[in-house]
Amino acid sequence: MSADLEVAMKGKKSEEWGPNKLRSYDCERKADKKVSSNGGDEDQDKQRLTAATPSTSRTRAATIIFTLKNEVGGLIKALKLFQEKHVHLVHIESRKSRRRDSDFEIFINCDSEHEQLKELTELLRTHTDIVEITPFDNSSLLDDSLDDVPWFPKKISDLDLCADRVLMYGSELDADHPGFKDQIYRKRRKYFADLALKFKHGNPIPRIDYTAEEVRTWAVVFRELNKLYPSHACKEYLKNLPLLTKYCKYSENNIPQLEDVSRFLMERSGFSIRPVAGYLSPRDFLAGLAFRVFHCTQYVRHSSEPLYTPEPDTCHELLGHVPLLAEPSFAQFSHELGLASLGASDEDVQKLATCYFFTVEFGLCKQDGGLRAYGAGLLSSASELKHALSGKASILPFDPEVTCSQECMITTFQDAYFVAESFEEAKNKMREFAKTLKRPFTVNYNPYTQSVDVLRDTSNINNMVKDIRHELDIVEDALRRLGKLQRD
Repeated sequence: MSADLEVAMKGKKSEEWGPNKLRSYDCERKADKKVSSNGGDEDQDKQRLTAATPSTSRTRAATIIFTLKNEVGGLIKALKLFQEKHVHLVHIESRKSRRRDSDFEIFINCDSEHEQLKELTELLRTHTDIVEITPFDNSSLLDDSLDDVPWFPKKISDLDLCADRVLMYGSELDADHPGFKDQIYRKRRKYFADLALKFKHGNPIPRIDYTAEEVRTWAVVFRELNKLYPSHACKEYLKNLPLLTKYCKYSENNIPQLEDVSRFLMERSGFSIRPVAGYLSPRDFLAGLAFRVFHCTQYVRHSSEPLYTPEPDTCHELLGHVPLLAEPSFAQFSHELGLASLGASDEDVQKLATCYFFTVEFGLCKQDGGLRAYGAGLLSSASELKHALSGKASILPFDPEVTCSQECMITTFQDAYFVAESFEEAKNKMREFAKTLKRPFTVNYNPYTQSVDVLRDTSNINNMVKDIRHELDIVEDALRRLGKLQRD
């Protein structure tokens, strides 16, 4: 056992990032509890408001939270929109924004016709920044037929509704965070958080002028990991890293810009990048993957401990995740994990999140007669990468039914790592596993509209069959032409 591992196993902290991106739901719920302006628990507030909300089959109750600038008449202008659309206000309160000190958030419980709520939210978006829309019955404002499942985005722009629901590590840091006492670092983190929270789909990702200290921290991580990649990283990773050097300016002395990386990924695998302020819940993070969107941080870990971070930072994202997101087969695997999560129960989302953790974050695969790493948590952590492939770690075959019950370790190296024969094998196993999840429908991603179709009636399924037949016609025509060329 190495000295690094001994330190980790004693509960201090492993080298890379401590709390994993997809935390257990128990942890999420604790972290997600917020204190309202009157000092109570926000979850309790919502339950209280729900109990007081009139509801009929013709009306739909919802909570709408939007950000309001501290200006004279701002609230009156917003409330006039409710009046114009005849939306009944059940409860309203204001509170200081947790996202930007200069703003206020308006918390409104309302009840009205379905179409009126849709029109109202569209109008509000032109006058305010909507933080959250939460139907009390957990249904979507966009689809009356899915009242019995948790809300999920139907089109890529719907990610604007959930990408700012940061559970932890936005502009706020825990007391044990390396940068907690560094006011300059905390101010810098707030800058990154504000950029991410203001981001809307379709906008270019803001370019960052990284400080000399941030570049030095990146350089330490970059150097240490590049010593290990030739002997530890999978061949797909090694194939794509030089392309990122060429097209996105990956180098020891330069931190790549997310906008450049996003454009590169779109051309390679159809994935894009969206900046995020901190931890998202597993449901919100996986929902992004369903639209081939990877939520990515832009901030750099604290310089005092360049080989440790308690959260995913841009070093982890750019060096761990991006090279494999550029690989079509791996990108498809991530995409299908995301699709399986849409509308799934909390229990099933947690199973998918755990499978994600032990594949996309800490997965191993067999190549050239040995084991190689493809998980981003390994490929961005020198000490755990060495440990996982040292021959001393517990290695198990990837089986979603088994893997989904494995405990995700937070402050130490993993108790076990799961190995797949290939990305294709892992993808096929996850497809079969997804069929066992308790969801009353299937979804299909439409790459032309960047939206998902809910397949729960014959008309939607028939439309999909027509598309498949057309694609088979193209394949048949290509084979016919190829055969003709070979005969000639």
